[in-house]
Amino acid sequence: MELTENEKKKEFLMSYQKEKRRVRRLEEQLEELRRNKMSPSVTNDGMPHGTDKKDLSDYAVKVDEIEQELVAARYCRICAFQEVQKRIEAMEDEREKDLLTYRYLKGLKWEEVAVRMDYKWRQVHRIHAMAIKNLKMA
Repeated sequence: MELTENEKKKEFLMSYQKEKRRVRRLEEQLEELRRNKMSPSVTNDGMPHGTDKKDLSDYAVKVDEIEQELVAARYCRICAFQEVQKRIEAMEDEREKDLLTYRYLKGLKWEEVAVRMDYKWRQVHRIHAMAIKNLKMA
């Protein structure tokens, strides 16, 4: 299914938030991996057990992989932010710039955008429609 021009524009504008979520997921994955390695499992059954120490090399390799992926994701997030911001700032109407910045760069909900801009919810959507129409893609 082919995307309409407006859908392509919205997808482009959402690219920063998408990269931001990707970075957050990787950070959480890394934190979970570290947290699990820090809390060893203990068997309290009163029976003697041999040491259950495992080689840390697998853990170190996995941490390194996630950290490298995280660095790459953060770079992509920065690039996406700069691209979206550049296109928004190239627009002429200040209200449209504000709205697109609040919605797509700051990630505010529609209600929050309306409050921040001191407009009714319906008016915010009208401005958004005009902003999408006026956004230049290339």
